[in-house]
Amino acid sequence: MESNSRKYVSIIVPQRNEFVLPHIKAVDHVYVLGIDLSKYSQTLQFFICLAGVFVFYLIYGYLQELIFSLKGFKPFGWYLTLVQFGYYSLFGLFELKLKQDRKRRIPLRTYAVVAFLTVATMGLSNTSLGYLNYPTQVIFKCCKLIPVMIGGILIQGKRYNMFDVCAAMCMSAGLVWFTLADSKITPNFDLTGVIFIMLALCADAAIGNVQEKAMKAYSASNSEMVLYSYSIGFIYLLLGLGFTGNLQMAFAFCYQHPLQTYGYALIFSTSGYLGISFVLALIKTFGALLAVTVTTCRKALTIVLSFLFFTKPFTVHYLWSGVVVVLGIVLNVYSKKSDVLNCSNLLNLLKVSSVKLVKGYSQTV
Repeated sequence: MESNSRKYVSIIVPQRNEFVLPHIKAVDHVYVLGIDLSKYSQTLQFFICLAGVFVFYLIYGYLQELIFSLKGFKPFGWYLTLVQFGYYSLFGLFELKLKQDRKRRIPLRTYAVVAFLTVATMGLSNTSLGYLNYPTQVIFKCCKLIPVMIGGILIQGKRYNMFDVCAAMCMSAGLVWFTLADSKITPNFDLTGVIFIMLALCADAAIGNVQEKAMKAYSASNSEMVLYSYSIGFIYLLLGLGFTGNLQMAFAFCYQHPLQTYGYALIFSTSGYLGISFVLALIKTFGALLAVTVTTCRKALTIVLSFLFFTKPFTVHYLWSGVVVVLGIVLNVYSKKSDVLNCSNLLNLLKVSSVKLVKGYSQTV
């Protein structure tokens, strides 16, 4: 007589209590400064990257304005970019040597494109400070969401909801308002700076999407991305400055002011490099759009600190146009809570808002 035996198969489903944003995709190990962040929860990863971006880039912004406040330095923005790229290449090489896996994963032709876009972004951004007020340059950078969205659609085929579109419209309106105010009260306002910073934003938008696509496709590390993109970019800049004849003139000027140029540039580049590591971690783990949102909030704080530490004209239009830009940022952050716009919630929101407006109007009459 055969005995009836039952076989039991146990299935264990791991439970995760951490908060995960709905648009985040699973990625491989994410290293920042040699530390593997992937062993932490998604929420803790986000706040670590958030803190790193704010701390290091606030130092970066302060030193950038401090360097350009040196009398006679404004024509040498491209040379500062060359020095910055040189430091970044050395930092990336040092960090990559500390790792066991030193193999290059992303093709050189991709790095050639990323390096060109990085040179355009940082070079045009640094050069624009010779023509623009620093807060005006930063407010343009706050509106990087607009070209990032366009780049996401063209490069990666992404789709954005109505909140993202409204955020882009608010940022555009606030940007125009801020620029008009700056042109009226700033005596050295130059439209050339506006053109430079707009071109820098277009290149920066393409960088974020190209980096996100390449790093996820080839599982490349942040240090690899930094080393190859900035070392190739250094060659681009060296050839460009040598061809135009500006290399010797800039070197002679910085040789006369070593502390205010090379010394500050070292701290400036160190803080920028550390900030880049956290930004790349944000891009790889959370996507380019959320990374731009974090860096945009940091830039808003940079504007406030710029008015506190450096003397410059101020008008109330700066404040109101900044509020409009912040409203765009808030809409963008709110859109991350839901990938698809719920029309019924929007209608309810409009109804509640209309009731509040009627009540408020009746009280003021």
